[in-house]
Amino acid sequence: MPMYPTQAVVLAGGQGSRLRPYTDDRPKPMVEIPGTGTPIIGHQLAWLAAEGVTDAVVSCGHLAEVLREWLDGADLPLRVTTVVEAEPLGRGGGLKYAAKSLPHPDEPWYATNGDIWTRFSLREMAAFHAERDATATLALARPRIPWGAVETDEFGHVLDFIESPPSPYLINAGVYVFSAAFAGLLPDRGDHERTTFPRLARERALAGFPLPQGAYWRAIDTAKDLTEAAKELAAHTR
Repeated sequence: MPMYPTQAVVLAGGQGSRLRPYTDDRPKPMVEIPGTGTPIIGHQLAWLAAEGVTDAVVSCGHLAEVLREWLDGADLPLRVTTVVEAEPLGRGGGLKYAAKSLPHPDEPWYATNGDIWTRFSLREMAAFHAERDATATLALARPRIPWGAVETDEFGHVLDFIESPPSPYLINAGVYVFSAAFAGLLPDRGDHERTTFPRLARERALAGFPLPQGAYWRAIDTAKDLTEAAKELAAHTR
């Protein structure tokens, strides 16, 4: 039986400048999904708990006190520890700093970006990670292109117009499974996606887990993303 992680890091320190004015008085993960009354991080923590996570470390940054106040007053389904970088360490350094507060440093762990709203089986992803004996595994999404596409034939005749088609490329979905050894490979400062990930890829120790067909995933980057998330939620609950 695979050992599924019971601990996670949530990277919640971004300023969310493209979500202003929502982020003028709160960090990005504290922006509410319209119609739910719950901030993005509330949805994330509920999802992590449903997937067997008992302990989460939330890495705070921009307006950290707002996030901490909400976490302190919320009825959360798991134990939460918050950390704040004394100075900017970059994405990789920040992840390494947060990982030091995980309760079981000798066990695997999940990580997620603080602006992701998604639902899929983390246990399936962890099993995929273990089967490949990977040091790190990235969830991979195929987002919809925000523009309409035009389909043509070999003679240049327009055949069809396709509204917001799926991208032909997979992208990093901002959700990860890491082995216990991964934290030691992270830089003290800097971006792990430019250092640690390429190194692991060359060593064939980095795996990519495509999100299952029909799995919900959205990065909340702009006000339009909030609107679209609310519409998708409403359609799902009808």
